[in-house]
Amino acid sequence: MNQRVAYPSRSISPQEQTLYGHLLAYAECAPPEQMLGRFQSLFIDGVGYPDPAVVAALDQILADRGIEEYFHFILNRCCHILINRWQSNPQLQYAVPLLIDLFELTPCENVREYSRSRHVRHLRQVVQNFTETEQYLTLKRLALLVDSDSSQSNDADRPLGNLIQRYPYLYEYCLVSEDSPEAHHQNIRRMQAQAQQKFEVNLSHYVTYRVRQARMKKSQAAPETISRLKPVSNPTLLSDRELVTSLNQFSGKVEHGRSYRDTAHNFLERNQHIAFRDFKRELYDYLSAAVEPGYGKRKFNRMLAEQLERTLPQNEDQPTNDFLLIRTCSQLLNFLVLESSAKPQHFVFIDLINNLGPILTTGLLIKVILLCRKVRPYLEKRFSTLFNHYETSTQNNVKWLVQMFENLNVAMSVNFGSTDISHFLMS
Repeated sequence: MNQRVAYPSRSISPQEQTLYGHLLAYAECAPPEQMLGRFQSLFIDGVGYPDPAVVAALDQILADRGIEEYFHFILNRCCHILINRWQSNPQLQYAVPLLIDLFELTPCENVREYSRSRHVRHLRQVVQNFTETEQYLTLKRLALLVDSDSSQSNDADRPLGNLIQRYPYLYEYCLVSEDSPEAHHQNIRRMQAQAQQKFEVNLSHYVTYRVRQARMKKSQAAPETISRLKPVSNPTLLSDRELVTSLNQFSGKVEHGRSYRDTAHNFLERNQHIAFRDFKRELYDYLSAAVEPGYGKRKFNRMLAEQLERTLPQNEDQPTNDFLLIRTCSQLLNFLVLESSAKPQHFVFIDLINNLGPILTTGLLIKVILLCRKVRPYLEKRFSTLFNHYETSTQNNVKWLVQMFENLNVAMSVNFGSTDISHFLMS
């Protein structure tokens, strides 16, 4: 198992370099259809590849002791050589899901070269093993993202994984594996920025449409005048009423005449550099204010107080600083959502949703990351763990989680993005 972890940093063998260089050279000049055929011949069927030197290099790689522990890294890199080439050209992106689909094909049975039969059997086995790795799952999610027809499908009977395109804040965690090349990281960041901008623009257009519609009705405009207003689709999976409630919650003055953002700013202004013990007491009041009193009194407030008491007790006499703030907020997210992918239990999270609903639960999480924006990636990573955990479940069976993803999308956009909905709130 140590090889599995160490492989990405080990030196590349001459045979691997032959394989990578060959694919790079062909990917630059050959059309996707030809590259797909070559990839199938080389890796899926294992026979009929026209370049003997490349076949010999692959056979030598397969003969290496322990290859089963790290071949998935080699195959993943081969996939990314083609994917990075195609993703850089919008006209070639269609080939990405076609490449991933090759792994679902049954290899041809015909192995005419008896001397290679053992190599071919071994190849087919390690390729089959690849389809059970995190690298392959990441590629499958990428294929869904690129394939707009499947990723836009909101059929509630389809898997949650089909919704990956809707949630840009998941991209860096769900679409990148431990050995993904830097070019892939850059592509994912670019796609994330584009998807986030698109959502914010669509949300802004929807808000403008709703404001104009409301003003026309308020002014008692003629029905035919209102009907001429071009409709704008709701860009979320929330109902119109749910989206309006969400927008008001995450942008409006919901706590003592202040928005979440203003409340967080005021909290930090008042509690700069106070003793960490006192800071935690103030933080308890700040967070418990977002919880429905009945639920808080039953058990949540006690659990929250105990969580804060357990947080860095050795530092209680120190002035609060960035380090203590980051550690406290990250541990709060462990408590409120889940600790890690290795410990994916999320009983508190489900209990919050069942008792407060998705909007107030999202509000509680937003209050944490507004205090410390550096822990926003911690929250995104925890939501990506939930997405991975439930991605094969039907959307119908995890409606509560879909609602959380949608509300977090809205909350992130209005608090950290460029979406301005002040005219919506004033209306």
